[in-house]
Amino acid sequence: MYSAIGANKRNTVIIMAVFLLIIGGLGALAGYAYNNWVVAAVIMGIAAIYALIQYFAASKEALAINGAVPIEKKDAPELYRIVENLSITEGLPMPKVYIMSDPAPNAFATGRNPRTASVAVTTGLLEIMDKRELAAVMAHEMGHVKNYDILVSMVAFGMVGAIGIIADILARMFIFGDNRNNRQPVMMVFGLVGLILAPIAATLVQLAVSRQREYLADASGALTTRDPEGLAMALEKFKTNGRPMIKQNQTTASMFFSNPLKKAGGLFQTHPPLDERIKRLRENATKM
Repeated sequence: MYSAIGANKRNTVIIMAVFLLIIGGLGALAGYAYNNWVVAAVIMGIAAIYALIQYFAASKEALAINGAVPIEKKDAPELYRIVENLSITEGLPMPKVYIMSDPAPNAFATGRNPRTASVAVTTGLLEIMDKRELAAVMAHEMGHVKNYDILVSMVAFGMVGAIGIIADILARMFIFGDNRNNRQPVMMVFGLVGLILAPIAATLVQLAVSRQREYLADASGALTTRDPEGLAMALEKFKTNGRPMIKQNQTTASMFFSNPLKKAGGLFQTHPPLDERIKRLRENATKM
């Protein structure tokens, strides 16, 4: 289990480095195409400001977009106590607790760090999970908080948006700008292809980050509760009772415990397959 945590952390570092390479490549493309590195610096600056704004605002946006409503202990005593106990066990600040009115079972954590963390669950999750399974799911979400996955998600969210902005600005400059400074017509063609592919590549990287962090949160949650079977049982219920959420948003889908959208295959999966997550938990149960 500990080796799985270490491997997933290393993979995430590599994936985030790819984000930086994409952004740097777009900046270099702008500077080379226009033979003016001031243009590249300005575009990169705009993207950096956007990413910074998203870093601070994305958490509230995620909660609002998904219709999450803050609750107090009296509103859902069992859920609140479970989160309280997990916070004490992990030595983390108590996160804000939210509920989303949706029959689809699901949950997510968000925030920039443990001090600003929030956890949200759907009414559907509360209806189908027993106490053991609910604790396992919330331990998974608290694992996201403990491992700073919530920060990784915010950074990834901001970087995808920044890459989209850079690509959009450069595309408009290539198409509508004065092309006399372009070094080669061929360069313009390759540049436009790169601008189309860059946001797609960034989205794929974001999804790869999500898949790696889900495995990590599964392992962390199982270590916290010392009950990997409880999480495996919860995942089994997601297999039989899972469904797309009523309120769907592609930008926040990767934050959820399970894919809240209609199923997507291959590289565009927001989460690793449930069967694989269950298999890993049960295979590592004896190593704890």
